Amino acid sequence: MKEKKIIISGGGTAGHIYPALAVGNKLKENDASLQLTYVGTHRKLEKNIMEHHKVGFIPLKIEGLKGKGLRTIKSLFLLPFSFLKSFSILRRIRPDLVIGMGGYSSGPIVLLASWMKIPTLILEQNLYPGFTNRMLVPWVRKAVVAFKGSLSYFKGKGIFIGNPVREEFYNLSPKARNAKLAILIFGGSQGSHFLNKGITASLPLLKEEKASLRIYHQTGEKDLEWVKENYAQNGFKEVTVAPYFLDMASYFQKSDLIISRAGATTIAEFIASQKASILIPFSQAADNHQVLNAGELEKINGAEIILEEEFTPELLVEKIFDLLHNREKIARMEKNIARIKTEKVTEKISDLCFKLLEAGRKE
Repeated sequence: MKEKKIIISGGGTAGHIYPALAVGNKLKENDASLQLTYVGTHRKLEKNIMEHHKVGFIPLKIEGLKGKGLRTIKSLFLLPFSFLKSFSILRRIRPDLVIGMGGYSSGPIVLLASWMKIPTLILEQNLYPGFTNRMLVPWVRKAVVAFKGSLSYFKGKGIFIGNPVREEFYNLSPKARNAKLAILIFGGSQGSHFLNKGITASLPLLKEEKASLRIYHQTGEKDLEWVKENYAQNGFKEVTVAPYFLDMASYFQKSDLIISRAGATTIAEFIASQKASILIPFSQAADNHQVLNAGELEKINGAEIILEEEFTPELLVEKIFDLLHNREKIARMEKNIARIKTEKVTEKISDLCFKLLEAGRKE
C-alpha cells in the first residue's frame, strides 16, 4: 500500500507551531506509517522548536502581507519565490493532504495544492478569520474552527471542533491553593514589550504584597535583562524570569493566575487547562482578533480584560490584589471556563484528515 504523505503548513509564531505539532502528533499516533512534513518560516524560534521536536521541517522565505510601507514591498517581492518553493515542495513530496494552520506561510502551499487537486484543510484559531484563511476559503475542502461564531465565514465548509493544543494542557491537575498566589506572565513566544513595561511599572505597587506572590515571567529575548533588574530593584526574590519557557504546560500547572496577551492558541490553552486570567489584548493585532478572542472568555466570566488604551499600573495591581484576597473568584473563573471546554479536539481533527485522505484516494 502506498505510504500516505501529509504536509502541515503555517508557522511564524508558537501560536501556529504548537497546534501544528499537536495535530501532527495525533495523526502519527493514529497511523505510525504517515510521512509528515512541516512547512513554515525561517524564524529562529520556529526552527528551534522544530529541531527540539525532531520533525521534518522545510522553511519558506515569506512574510505577512498586512504590513506597512517597506515591509509590504518586501513581502510582495518574496511572494513569487514562496510560490516557486511551495510548488517544488509539492512536486517532490506529492502529498495526499495539505493542512494549513492559518499563518501567512500556509497561503501559497495550500492554494497551489488546491489547484493541483490535492485535498486541503485549513484550521482557523481566531473568532474572526485571519487574512490568509479568508483568501483560501473558496479553494479548500474543509475548515476547522475554534469558535462556533466563526462558522458563518466559511460558506458551509466550516466544522466546529475547537483549537488543537498540546495534550499536556488537557492533563493538568487542579492546582492546590496555598498562601502564595502564583502568577504566570507572558506575552506570546516573542514576548510583549508593552506587557513587560506594564508589569515592571506595577512592581512598586505590588511590593506591599510581594511576600504573598510567586511570579514566573516570560519576557522574550530583547527585554530579559532590564526586566530581571526591575524585579531585583523592587526586592522580588520569588520570581523566575526567562526569555522563553519551552515547557509552558508545567508553568500553567504551577500557576493560580495568568496575565497575558489574548492570542488564539493562548485562549485555547486556557480553556483546555481551565486557567483564570487577566488578558491584555494586543491592540495592533490584525482585524482586532485578540480583543474578539478575549471577549469570548470575558462574556462567560472566565477572564478579566484590560484594553491597552485603558491600562494603568494601578488598574492591573487592583485586579491582582482582588484575586489575591478573593481566591474563590479564581475558582469561579475556572469553573466558568470548564463549561466551554471542548474534548478530543486533535482526535476529531485527525478523523477528519483521514476522511479527506480516503476521499482523495477514491478520486
